Amino acid sequence: MSISFLKNLEQIMPYVGGMPIEELSRKIGISENNIIKLASNENPYGISPKTKKAIQDFIDFNLYPDGSGYELIKTISKKFNLDPEQVVLGNGSNDILELAARIVVSKNSEIMFSEHAFAVYNLVAKSIGAQENIIPSKNYAHDLLAFEKHISKNTKLIFIANPNNPTGTYINKNDLYRFISKVPSEVLIVLDEAYDEYLDEEDKSEALKWVKDFNNLLVSRSFSKAYGLASLRIGYGISSKAVIEMINRVRQPFNANSIAQVAANAAIKDSPFVEMSYEKNKEQKLFMENAFKSLNIDFIKSYGNFISFQLGSADEAVECYEYLLKKGIILRPISNYGMPKFLRVSIGTPKENKTFIEVLSEFLGKNK
Repeated sequence: MSISFLKNLEQIMPYVGGMPIEELSRKIGISENNIIKLASNENPYGISPKTKKAIQDFIDFNLYPDGSGYELIKTISKKFNLDPEQVVLGNGSNDILELAARIVVSKNSEIMFSEHAFAVYNLVAKSIGAQENIIPSKNYAHDLLAFEKHISKNTKLIFIANPNNPTGTYINKNDLYRFISKVPSEVLIVLDEAYDEYLDEEDKSEALKWVKDFNNLLVSRSFSKAYGLASLRIGYGISSKAVIEMINRVRQPFNANSIAQVAANAAIKDSPFVEMSYEKNKEQKLFMENAFKSLNIDFIKSYGNFISFQLGSADEAVECYEYLLKKGIILRPISNYGMPKFLRVSIGTPKENKTFIEVLSEFLGKNK
């Protein structure tokens, strides 16, 4: 007799991130120092000096983390003028997304999200065995009017990414607020804002203030992107006290490790580093957009630190990805997002971006 696994797990394909530098180095025999990774929307400028010092000064490796996350939560709540009881830490923002589902979703209920939205939403739904209500996108963006029309008595959770990954599209604040106000109060709305730090000032989210207006709104944020702490897996969620209390009942006791908490506490205080990352990303994103235009490559206007661009066919997208790999450049294929003709490129340093465009031009020249 063999183990009887849960039926809903048969539908799940494990999440596959961007290829690690070490893996490509082993495959093609190029030194890791000569490989450019533009696959995972990481901060190419690393972490701030203040954050690095906080990590280097950490010594309590033998002790368990503070399971309450007291110091980091205090800093977050002070920064955003919140009650500490409105904040919860996660093992990356992905942890927050899954915890949100665990407090409201069952096998008989439904999770709603957009076509071409972050792959983890689909994984969360399938792992619970819930129904997925995938709303067709409009020009690769969330169609909130369609969302509204498809909310039913079975809808328990709505995921919205703003900006969205992998399309980079953005929802106007007025439209987003209007939508949230229309959603029934018994439906939990998770607003995934992993890329908010890369938005221009006029576009930056006001959702942390909206939490006071909507008890069913949970805002998820990450330290993996602009703060550069992807390897430490630390994120946070902000919501009503009632929602946070329920999440604290189901989360793992030490889901945010000590080094991650110390690093994040230093990182969130270092506004100049985040501002520098934003400015450089804005400058280099414009460089990439102009390069794509000069190469007659269609791309989706992005509000994040990445751009999804389109090749002539799905086969050409695969060929382009493989060609770049052989040259030591890692991009992200996004056929699993229903976008087989597209590749996603993270915005790197000026040198990395220039090299990428040169090799991409070389590929296009060979394929004429």
